[in-house]
Amino acid sequence: MSVQAIDYARYIDHTLLKMDATEAEIIKICQEAIEHHFYSVCVNSGYVPLVAKTLAGSEVKTCSVIGFPLGASLTSVKVFETQAAIAAGANEIDMVINVGWLKSGDISAFIDDIRQVKMATGEVILKVILETCLLSQAQIKQVCEICQQLNVDFVKTSTGFSSGGATVEDIKLMRETVGPTMGVKASGGVRSQETAKAMIAAGATRLGTSSGVAIVANQQAGHSHY
Repeated sequence: MSVQAIDYARYIDHTLLKMDATEAEIIKICQEAIEHHFYSVCVNSGYVPLVAKTLAGSEVKTCSVIGFPLGASLTSVKVFETQAAIAAGANEIDMVINVGWLKSGDISAFIDDIRQVKMATGEVILKVILETCLLSQAQIKQVCEICQQLNVDFVKTSTGFSSGGATVEDIKLMRETVGPTMGVKASGGVRSQETAKAMIAAGATRLGTSSGVAIVANQQAGHSHY
């Protein structure tokens, strides 16, 4: 399929992760997701029950972030949050890696962190957030290879809350590393159809964005982390 023929809506995880998000705002993005047939609505775990209830009867999935945005929680906390989010209605989980453990060379703990969350998700889709702006190219490749070995479903660029978001170069590197079948999610700064098109052309199979409505309408969205 050519990029021009792509249904952008089906790539979009419609996202609202700011700490002051209100219930009314969460309900609004759920309604937008239903109207535009986005793939999922992605929120912090505390809003999973509301999202699951609002999306009930639609095809839109409920996605929860875990260990967000720092990824520095105890592994047991990430596992508990994952289990609780799924019990509350989450169909997909986006977890943040422990960047500090990776950079410290504590690879055993780093791998176990992802492995235990993967075990907790069971059949639920797991996306692993790398926070690529904090990693070298070698580290991005390393994490992608670890995720492949652990049968993670997606590798994801960014939280949108650090020093940078998705770049075409990082998406290309991630796609080259994981091969043609594993999911790659571009998130952080994807706010226009032009950017979405570039990310998809580079190998992204999902887009995390708070600008989904603007993307499908081919309009420029205002500034936001996501």
